[in-house]
Amino acid sequence: CYLALRGFRTIGVRMKQQMENALKVARWLQSRPEVKRVIYPALESDPGHRIWRRDFEGAAALFSFVLEPVGEKAVGTFIDSLELFGIGSSWGGYESLVVLADVERHRTVTRWEPGGPTLRLHIGLEDPDDLIADLEQGLARLKPPAG
Repeated sequence: CYLALRGFRTIGVRMKQQMENALKVARWLQSRPEVKRVIYPALESDPGHRIWRRDFEGAAALFSFVLEPVGEKAVGTFIDSLELFGIGSSWGGYESLVVLADVERHRTVTRWEPGGPTLRLHIGLEDPDDLIADLEQGLARLKPPAG
């Protein structure tokens, strides 16, 4: 209980920084040819952005992105190559996490047709440029070697 209460003292500052970090990473992912789409209402390009903007002043540092179609082994190689992202599902902590999201299995109202593997990221307090560099080296592994 003490640790939770201690953490509440800085939660506002941490959430603000993590949102800024998440926006930077999400915008970068949008520019990547390996990424089909980024799902994050805080992004201006997200279909839900207008409603998000109306109802919220900030965003969590949790979002998803859909890769262009690649094999399951390639996705595993991508995730395993990440050095700064732990593997796990959570948000609100200080560390960045990645997990393959099985969205189809959990949908009950509408079909999920992403067109590629969906990954969920939680962006922590690490330098966003370091996280981007880590994602970049991981995405490079999705491409076949030149030559």
